Amino acid sequence: MFTLADSHVHLDDTAFADDRDAVIERAGHAGVETMIIPAVDADSWPRIKTLCASHRQLFAAYGLHPMYLEQHAPEHVDALSSWLDDASVVAVGEIGLDFHVAGLDHDLQRHYFTSQLELARERELPVIVHARGALEEVILTLRRIPGLRGVVHSFSGSEQQARQLWRMGFHIGLGGPVTYERAQRLHRIVTQMPIEYLLLESDAPDQPDASHRGQRNEPARIVEVLRSIAELRGESEASVAAATTANVRRLFDLDRRAS
Repeated sequence: MFTLADSHVHLDDTAFADDRDAVIERAGHAGVETMIIPAVDADSWPRIKTLCASHRQLFAAYGLHPMYLEQHAPEHVDALSSWLDDASVVAVGEIGLDFHVAGLDHDLQRHYFTSQLELARERELPVIVHARGALEEVILTLRRIPGLRGVVHSFSGSEQQARQLWRMGFHIGLGGPVTYERAQRLHRIVTQMPIEYLLLESDAPDQPDASHRGQRNEPARIVEVLRSIAELRGESEASVAAATTANVRRLFDLDRRAS
């Protein structure tokens, strides 16, 4: 068993209401000793704070997700600034742009995204970025605000876009989709990319691996993601586990927080 880190899991989601502690325990048995819990709206911040305070292996990120525009209000950006003052916070997230879902105001998304990127830069915190149907604009926006670092989670872009991100110093988060046989573009990216910019993620309860399709996902299953990536890269599972876990700890500055 290897020591693993899940860089993106929504353990506060109601999908885990009945067995959350058991899910966390199964993750531990699978070697997942670090989990980053990103928020989606202001209501989720207290819930995540309480959850992370109860489990030493869980770390909180606070942000306003682009798909939850109806739950956001302008004053939530000011409130987020105060929440980020908490020393236990490891990132600003989940934030970003989603042009895939119909009916989401693009300009309002841009406003919240840029405002939160500015907060991250001020706090010197990494960002956890959602970019669906809007990756090119996300990359351009990140370029316009220098001094940022972070991860584009659930990456689904082109090889060229992946290259642009890691050359900017941004990480790429990969989970269940990489285990699907048809994900040839992701497979090529995994094969080519520098491993120092790769993070494993579950995005649970969403995006299960190919062997659990249609089921609720959970962090223990990043073991399947690890196996697929190690096979694609022609490297040992141990070396990929060690590198990706070190990447998570470095990006989110977890070793300093533990000292």
